[in-house]
Amino acid sequence: MSVTTRAAVAAALCLSLAAPAAAQDVKPLPKASAPAPIVTTPVPKTVVPDPFAGIPAAKPADVASVDAIVSAVYNVISGDKGVKRDWNRFRSLFYPGARMIPTGRNSTTGKINARVASPESYIEANSSFLESEGFHEQEISRHTDSFGNIVQVFSAYEARHTLKDEKPFLRGINSMQLFNDGKRWWIMTIAWSPETAEHPLPKQYTEKQAR
Repeated sequence: MSVTTRAAVAAALCLSLAAPAAAQDVKPLPKASAPAPIVTTPVPKTVVPDPFAGIPAAKPADVASVDAIVSAVYNVISGDKGVKRDWNRFRSLFYPGARMIPTGRNSTTGKINARVASPESYIEANSSFLESEGFHEQEISRHTDSFGNIVQVFSAYEARHTLKDEKPFLRGINSMQLFNDGKRWWIMTIAWSPETAEHPLPKQYTEKQAR
């Protein structure tokens, strides 16, 4: 190979080696992709309903004392035939979640049972009877125990269709649990049991007592 030829080959080899390097020097760098936006879903605020919102305002005189609220519950469900009861007054006496629990022997099965209901369920089940038949429930006597803000009342009652009836058609005991929140008295629970031949009212509950 002549000197001229060797020089030409060397030059060609240098060009072949330099071309890729040159190409790399001028090739643009790829653009970095933008980060995906972070999408946040707002967490809805939990709205806690006010348990007192549906309770009508009570008459201050009805909830001022134990005597007052016990008298109010007897008074509000009582009335002559055809007399509408003031059910908002009734509702105003009960704490949210209060229960009314009739107990007794089932006439069909013979079993002794209890039915847990709300004041609203009591209204739905009994308003028609109370207003169509006439119903007066009166307290005979009472035994009361108390501690702190709670009171347990055993209240013996008798019921008549009219106040002129000589004898009651029903007697029994209402067991009432009451609560004072520092401002007023509330009824938490009323569980009741009617008098039967098997379970007559104890003597201490059959005569009206001074309180």
